[in-house]
Amino acid sequence: MASEEKSLNFIEQIIEEDIKNGMSQQKLRFRFPPEPNGYLHIGHASSIALNFGLGIDYQAPVNLRFDDTNPEKEEQEFVDAIKRDVEWLGYQWESECYASDYFQQLYDWAVEFIKKDKAYVDSQTSEAMAEQKGTPTMPGTDSPFRNRSVEENLDLFERMKNGEFPEGTHILRAKIDMKSTNMLMRDPIMYRILHKDHHRTGSDWKIYPMYDWAHGESDYLEGISHSFCTLEFLPHRELYDWFLDQIYDDNKVRPKQREFARRNLSHTVVSKRKLQQLVKEKHVNGWDDPRMSTISGLRRRGYTANSLRNFANTIGIAKRDNLIDVSVLEFCIREDLNKTAPRVMAVLDPVKVVITNFPEEKEEWLDAENNQEDDNAGFRKVPLSREIYIEREDFLEEAPAKFFRLTLGKEVRLKNAYIIKGESVVKDADGTITEIHVTYDTDSLSGSGTEASQRKVSGTLHWVSIAHAIEAEIRLYDRLFTDESPDTHKGKDFLEFVNPNSLQVIKGYLEPSLKEVQNEDKFQFQRLGYFTVDKDSTAEKLVFNRTVALKDAWEEKGKKEENVINNSLKEINKYFKVGTDEERNAVEKSIGEGLENVSNFSLLQNTLKKNINNNKSSLLFSNFLLKFSVLKTADIEVETLHKLYSMSLKSESPFVRFEVIQNLKKDEVNFDAFSTQLADLRNSEKSESVLEVLNTL
Repeated sequence: MASEEKSLNFIEQIIEEDIKNGMSQQKLRFRFPPEPNGYLHIGHASSIALNFGLGIDYQAPVNLRFDDTNPEKEEQEFVDAIKRDVEWLGYQWESECYASDYFQQLYDWAVEFIKKDKAYVDSQTSEAMAEQKGTPTMPGTDSPFRNRSVEENLDLFERMKNGEFPEGTHILRAKIDMKSTNMLMRDPIMYRILHKDHHRTGSDWKIYPMYDWAHGESDYLEGISHSFCTLEFLPHRELYDWFLDQIYDDNKVRPKQREFARRNLSHTVVSKRKLQQLVKEKHVNGWDDPRMSTISGLRRRGYTANSLRNFANTIGIAKRDNLIDVSVLEFCIREDLNKTAPRVMAVLDPVKVVITNFPEEKEEWLDAENNQEDDNAGFRKVPLSREIYIEREDFLEEAPAKFFRLTLGKEVRLKNAYIIKGESVVKDADGTITEIHVTYDTDSLSGSGTEASQRKVSGTLHWVSIAHAIEAEIRLYDRLFTDESPDTHKGKDFLEFVNPNSLQVIKGYLEPSLKEVQNEDKFQFQRLGYFTVDKDSTAEKLVFNRTVALKDAWEEKGKKEENVINNSLKEINKYFKVGTDEERNAVEKSIGEGLENVSNFSLLQNTLKKNINNNKSSLLFSNFLLKFSVLKTADIEVETLHKLYSMSLKSESPFVRFEVIQNLKKDEVNFDAFSTQLADLRNSEKSESVLEVLNTL
């Protein structure tokens, strides 16, 4: 790989440096080590692509090792799902391994630790242990059981193994350094008692190793050369190395732990605990719900393995955690399906169109191109009859000049068919249009080469023949969370941001070529988006999931909300320039109406923080954010909120002082902290309106 003309990421640079320093490339071995306590998610996909990608690049074996050390949370279902996901992504492991394969060896090593006085059995309560462990700024103190004799420790540890003690009565701890600045080195736990059956070892064990003890030793036993993990394990590296120091044999490969940044995805969560909560509380319909960030969910939604691999390559490997916009993932699937997905016609919000000059008994089968991006995709036949469905939004009885779809008196083309002209409508008693009557130009068949077929019209519509249409259940999936970072807001439950419109189930009408579709078949519904056949689909009832729309509606919505913020900031300046209360009230009303419609919580929070400065316009705007938007004082860090209050009360502008006092009146939690500042302001205030509101406090 070193000879390739490409830019290496820092992980590859580490490997290249090790090879340069004498490590044989034949000794390279990597691993992907999931814990089988849930389904894999999009973050795991990046880790899978990293480790297996290194295996491909360096022609080195990669193990799939299950970190199955906690029988309370692990199940065979998760093991099977993980294997299925890794294979689906296109990777093959060298060896299928389990931490439980090494339980006996880990136990034997632990006994050796005790004999060398490097481990002891602690019998404190968890509360007492937490207290004696100290804090990051205060060293810990020794356990009263730290100096038990080797003989007593060996006896207790064996009895723990035999199941003689209840859970929580004893643990085995490594004897390292209770004064270490790294709290993980303060006599970490190696074993705890658990009277739980293991999905592989059954009831053989009553004690189970902790992750930090099992992980590095498993790497060592498997001959792993490089153990890559996410940044939260950086403090664990010192312990990883200490455990290896106690057992390392110079004749074997010593694994090296190195860390890379977690790549979080916007509008979702990737915490297994939170994903499990979504499943258990039925916010979604299982681990493979197409709204979930799990690989199984993304696959069911219609994402391809190729799109996920491309996504992993696109975002790359970094040293700092960051938030990747989900639009990057959506771009990857659009790009992939654009090349491979056949184009078909479907109508999801139908209105009936009657082609009045098309003979009632006639049906005409027309040629339709399957995919203009693929020269080998060929053509299919689609039927045209007198009555068809089009999308309701594709017709307006009275249309503006820039409406390029069907309206009365104007022409549009039916995709793959003829030019039609709107003539009249039929309405029900409520005034809803139930039928649109049109005529068609018999000489205008698409691709026929006639003069009429080459006539330019304002737009092209997709459609389906009513007589031939297949009914199907269409599941319109959207982002599961309304906020870009739902689980990072202090004091906010991430469930508060669950999108109530993340799934809409409707009836759609499809062209007849889709009658024989199979699970996971993928199509572009022309002008609507990419859709895949769901596993719930049957011959009697087809079910399609929307994978992604053709355009990013969230990007448009996000731009609109950013524009509202930017325009409101501009309008604030008018507030100070107008001369009357009536004009100021009008400006405030306009700003308030705009802010009330901004739903992006992160945008609002970030905007508030950016505008806490000595500029009177910025301070007034920040106070308006509290007054009109969905932000509440409880949503804001106390330090940030107090800074806003303090600076606003000292502002030169009476308008700013007036608004901050109004906000303080509603803030029962923080009001008392500013009582002295409010009293001082009352003694010096010149503005009658500010004094009036002060006197109401």
